Amino acid sequence: MAPTTTTGSAAGSPSSIVAAPASSEGRIIVVTHHLPWTASTTCGVKSELRGNGIRPVVLGKSVSSTATTPTKSKGPLGEPPAACDDSEPFCKAPGDTVPNGHWKFLERRGHSAVYSGINSLKTHEVIHVGWTGSTYDDDCYPLDAASLTPELQDSLTSELWEAEKCVPVFLDEKTAAGHYEGYCKTDLWPLFHYILWDFALDANPHDSNSWDEYVSVNQSFADVIVKSYKPGDVIWIHDYHLLLVPSMLRRALPEATIGFFLHTPFPSSELFRCLPKRKEILMGVLGSSMIGFQTYSYARHFLSSCTRVLGLESTPKGVDFGGSVVSIHIFPIGIDPLELQMRRKQPAVLEKMAAIKEMYAGKKIIIGRDKLDHVKGVQHKLNSFEKFLTMYPEWQNRVVLIQVTSPPERESSKLESKVSDLVSRINGSFGTLEYAPVHHYHQHLDQDDYFALLSIADLGLITAVRDGMNTMSHEFVVCQQEKRSPLILSEFTGTAGSLSAATLVNPWDYQGVAVAINEGLTLNKEEKSIKHQQMYDHVASNTAAFWAASFVKELRAASAAPSATNTTPLLDVSLVVERYKNAKKRLLMFDYDGTLTAIRQTPGAAVPPPEMLRAMQVLCDDPKNVVFIISGRDEACLDDWLGGVKGLGLSAEHGCFIKYPNADGPAEWANLSEDIDFSWKNEVTEVFEYYTERTQGSFVEHKRCSITWHYRLADPEYGEFQSHECMNHLEGSLLSKLPIEVLIGKKNLEVRPISINKGEIVKRLVSQNPGVDFLFCAGDDRTDEDMFKQVRKTDLSDDVQHNCTIGSAEKKTNAQWHVPTPEDIVKLIVELAKV
Repeated sequence: MAPTTTTGSAAGSPSSIVAAPASSEGRIIVVTHHLPWTASTTCGVKSELRGNGIRPVVLGKSVSSTATTPTKSKGPLGEPPAACDDSEPFCKAPGDTVPNGHWKFLERRGHSAVYSGINSLKTHEVIHVGWTGSTYDDDCYPLDAASLTPELQDSLTSELWEAEKCVPVFLDEKTAAGHYEGYCKTDLWPLFHYILWDFALDANPHDSNSWDEYVSVNQSFADVIVKSYKPGDVIWIHDYHLLLVPSMLRRALPEATIGFFLHTPFPSSELFRCLPKRKEILMGVLGSSMIGFQTYSYARHFLSSCTRVLGLESTPKGVDFGGSVVSIHIFPIGIDPLELQMRRKQPAVLEKMAAIKEMYAGKKIIIGRDKLDHVKGVQHKLNSFEKFLTMYPEWQNRVVLIQVTSPPERESSKLESKVSDLVSRINGSFGTLEYAPVHHYHQHLDQDDYFALLSIADLGLITAVRDGMNTMSHEFVVCQQEKRSPLILSEFTGTAGSLSAATLVNPWDYQGVAVAINEGLTLNKEEKSIKHQQMYDHVASNTAAFWAASFVKELRAASAAPSATNTTPLLDVSLVVERYKNAKKRLLMFDYDGTLTAIRQTPGAAVPPPEMLRAMQVLCDDPKNVVFIISGRDEACLDDWLGGVKGLGLSAEHGCFIKYPNADGPAEWANLSEDIDFSWKNEVTEVFEYYTERTQGSFVEHKRCSITWHYRLADPEYGEFQSHECMNHLEGSLLSKLPIEVLIGKKNLEVRPISINKGEIVKRLVSQNPGVDFLFCAGDDRTDEDMFKQVRKTDLSDDVQHNCTIGSAEKKTNAQWHVPTPEDIVKLIVELAKV
């Protein structure tokens, strides 16, 4: 039974989908922007667009490709096919169908490596969620919204599930265009490829609605996934079109295993923070359990952005977000080399190879195949080839560059014109009546032609200025099993780090590329063989199947990690409230910064939330309660912010001062450090001032019993580096001879007397309140671990003491429980106040 659907912006996969039997590890729900199938109806419905001058299109890979006339004269590839008309049979190529169904499905063009990897997960039950894209009538005319009736949508949903195990997302044309042509291609894609937008300088205003449509489409995808999900499933989301889906799913499915893989580059944090919606994008993708990237540099840029934009703690292994660690891993994508080997040995390919060899007999062939985008470096390649012919005139009339450029989703007439002018200039300068050094074809290339060109080439040339997953380099290596020709590869491509035996070049350095071309064409047979074997070994072992299997394996491991390690369980609020309700004498102790209020960029901004103050007053009014806030703040700050709460006890500067609540009138602060020598403060101040002068954005905070060096406003990476240097300086010159200790806080270092800490205050309060049958202690950093240690040393049983840290479940702590954020502690206080 196939799933039913609802009409509108999204169609779900109902309960019939989740009824399918799952493997012991659960199903894999793969989510891509487009489904891997193009759908055309067979029920006789005719598109209303036929009369609007809309031409039919060619569907799928199984038929010839649509192309335009080549920029230069005809070459070995011959004339590309024109757009089809009603009489052309390849518009009606056979595809997958359901018996007595209303639709046929043809494999969608492009992204073959991704789909190959997904299809390799044969040991799992795989469900594919994605947008249908345009749908077509039986003559390949696009169906308009009016023609795609709710009944047709229902039948398409049913037949996609039955034939391909796919669940469609339906989007209206306006929303889909705003999402893809709008935010994806206008805002995200240029930025991720290091192109800053030009709409700020354009006469036409930027379409701000595209963000709303981006959010809407992501929500439509999330809604469909939630309907398809059942416990145990693994969700694998792909690429920049769906960056918000992980967080949307996390809100709906808190326990789900969610993976995200970015196929594009991720830009430097200096560039990424130009994005107006930078925080929303980062928090959206951080809803994942694990995030995968092509290269380490992309992952490093992402981690840096999380630190600089969101202020999150991160390591090369992950990001601490929302009380858990989001794992970061590197997964270089591959291809299916066995399938490619079979395809390139087909008779049709061999015939084309022979024809191309005959046409270019006696000449070296350089092959380039790129989409005509700015980031693909076609202009750089042509300029470098021109430089090569100028520097090495002996190669004139002995070498040809066959450059195929496939039309992009968004045509750029300026770029096409520039490329055409470059081709004309090179052929005019170095060509003759019998010889044209550049043969340029602007068309979708048939796969047989493509494999034939890769197989007979004497040199592969890829000069992309930014590229995420260019698999041509892998395909070139596989097709060169006989000739073993060298490969020149831009160092800015995602595959450059994997294919180290290729000649890596800077595409902006035309002379350097020209030298590399000459060296590649003159490389001796032995060196060619060695370099090729190194590249082939990598391609053969790091396949698309290996990429997909590795991602799923690491995703399951990342999801299972918390239960397999010594982690701190999430606070059981209902249990705490129940025990609080039944207790006769209670002791409640809270840290302030990072516990009752979030950490702020500047210390003076961490004012207490009003709802917390109201609930705290209710707790203090209960005669069964003794309530204390034990903070690192000074007395004046605590008096200013918390002095209005009657009956609240306060301790300042990590236990140096204490003020007991006084029912008869204003209480006085007691100095617990009167007998301590503070002469060490001058030496510590000198050290802190030294690093303050050298760390922009840092400052020193002087308290009566301690000194703190803050670097929260400094550059995150440099501030962290300087803090380690400062710590080493203190340990090497002062700690060994003075009675002090250094506390490493959140973006700060604090020096205090070794005999004073929060644990001593806890010890004093517990001894002064015998018979306590409920104790709750909450804190967030290392200074609060002294409190937890002291509580654990008492004779109170585990059902009486409740120590709770704020932060990740994976962080090392002496607390029994954890909550992700300070807001959770405030919510708990509000709940306790209701008892």
